[in-house]
Amino acid sequence: MLEKFFKIKQRDSNVQTEMAAGLTTFMAMAYVLAVQPSAIIGFGMEQNFTDINGVIVSKAALLFMTALISGIVTLIMGLYANLPFALSTGMGTNFMLGALLQSGSLSFGNVMVIVLIGGSIFVLLTVLGIRNLIVKAIPKNIKVSISVAIGFFITYLGFSNSGIGNFEEGIGLGNFSDPNVFLAIVGLILIALLTLYKVPGALLIGIIVVTILGIPLGVTQVPGQLFGIPDVNEISNITFSFDFNGLLNGSTIVLIFIAFFGDFFSTLGTVLGVSQKANLLDDNGNLPGIARPFLVDALGTVAGAIAGCTTISTFVESSAGAQAGGKTGLTSVSTAIMFFISILASPLFLMIPDAATSPVLIFVGYSMISSITNIDFTNFSEAFGPFVMIVFTAFTGGIASGISAGILADVAIKTFAKTEKAEKAVHPVMYALCIPLMIYFIFN
Repeated sequence: MLEKFFKIKQRDSNVQTEMAAGLTTFMAMAYVLAVQPSAIIGFGMEQNFTDINGVIVSKAALLFMTALISGIVTLIMGLYANLPFALSTGMGTNFMLGALLQSGSLSFGNVMVIVLIGGSIFVLLTVLGIRNLIVKAIPKNIKVSISVAIGFFITYLGFSNSGIGNFEEGIGLGNFSDPNVFLAIVGLILIALLTLYKVPGALLIGIIVVTILGIPLGVTQVPGQLFGIPDVNEISNITFSFDFNGLLNGSTIVLIFIAFFGDFFSTLGTVLGVSQKANLLDDNGNLPGIARPFLVDALGTVAGAIAGCTTISTFVESSAGAQAGGKTGLTSVSTAIMFFISILASPLFLMIPDAATSPVLIFVGYSMISSITNIDFTNFSEAFGPFVMIVFTAFTGGIASGISAGILADVAIKTFAKTEKAEKAVHPVMYALCIPLMIYFIFN
């Protein structure tokens, strides 16, 4: 039944690999359950936050709804789109909106309205086919470089989260006497050796081993209890919490714009990058049926706003599952199941330290960067845009800004190129796309 529904053999995979890949994806992105609550109401020991309207928002409720919505949307992605993508609250927009909430500039209800409007725009563009049109208008060299740029970004996350790299004052080495750094390096070497000898589930094995080794070193904190759910009243405070007061101003439009385009290109980059890793793209670098994952992503943001979650995005950590062999929606279903389980056993899953997940991100980054060989660096007009995209992503630590800069650079260099071939390479949609991208940089 699974083979027939997910077409597993057709994509050269098997049930065991797909299930293991889904678990690997979850392990790589489980940090969102710990980060999201703090991103919204602040890091520290405080478990509750009262907004300007007197609404009490608890970390427990935010974690609960994040796990629930992530599981539901990821499950729909697997069943409807049959693709190995996992979704949750995207990193970036949550910190931006959370900071405004914590400063008193916005209420929690204001934040959810902004997310709801952005998600509704996503749905409209997807249904009208405009989103797909934009994707097809993007030239192949840019699509390839998106994967490479994401590879650098994932590697950056791995270095940053583990402490191997120090990014507080420029770029430098971290503290190699730190047990976290030591374990991360051990994990990276272990994963590399397991991959060298083609051991199935190398990434997952690496996560488990490092997590266990971290217990005696004090890196892995074993929770006092394994199960727990928040009070019903805490959950009701953040669901259907919409506040339209004070939103009729220019700054709100800018916030919606930033959130929309940030998620648009992050999702676009992730979908294409992970699809390339799973060998799902066609000869032109397009993903057949790309409208389906786009629609799930868009509807997920709307559902997230109703549930008290910031913008739902297709997670770049899905590439960890793709690296582990995931090629079908069964991978997503497996990840969704883990999210549902984490609702009750979140302390157990949150004990996985950054030292265990960071090596996975670094290794996946390596595998995605390898596609840089598909960029023709002998042709300047074809290589300059990808170069800008890669360095902007790597040195600013942002997928959306890197992709946006790369597209602007590619269009500019090809527009002023003297060869007719380069001039024809710019699709009219790309020129139209440059307008909001420039606005994005101005107001971001």
